[in-house]
Amino acid sequence: MGLFLSLGIGGIVLLAGSLVFDGVLEGVFDGALGGWFDGWLSFPVVAGFVSMLGFTGAIVLGTTGLGPGAAAAAGAAAGAGAGWSTYRLGLVLARDGSGAAPRHGELVGSAGTVVTAIPAGGYGEVLLRLGGQPVKCAATADGPVALGAEVWVTATPSSTSVGVRAVER
Repeated sequence: MGLFLSLGIGGIVLLAGSLVFDGVLEGVFDGALGGWFDGWLSFPVVAGFVSMLGFTGAIVLGTTGLGPGAAAAAGAAAGAGAGWSTYRLGLVLARDGSGAAPRHGELVGSAGTVVTAIPAGGYGEVLLRLGGQPVKCAATADGPVALGAEVWVTATPSSTSVGVRAVER
């Protein structure tokens, strides 16, 4: 039983190590056997397999009358399931496309506040929100806009400037 518990604890240590060294095994075995091992030999997958093998083997050995061979077989089956689940979860997380960075062009139609008055035909500054973060941009308007006025973005002529119009209420 000590061997199985050691494997389980070793798997947990590998999992903790994967926070620092994830990607090392993929780099070592990159393209091995035509890329068949890509993703399967990542630290989280190996750690899931080893820890599940060890803990399941210890449980089977300690709670049933079966020998170490049956405990190892049950642990290997449970470890394969844990490794497969970890591999699939990694694929799902790698495909997650919801984290796209906001672009400057997405400011069109957003509201902001004038922080430096905008003179007629000149530049002032507005405070906007892009992706939930405050962004200060140079701003032009068709007419003068006073400090503190609420504005709508009508154009983004460059990555650092916007065209605005005053909100009329």
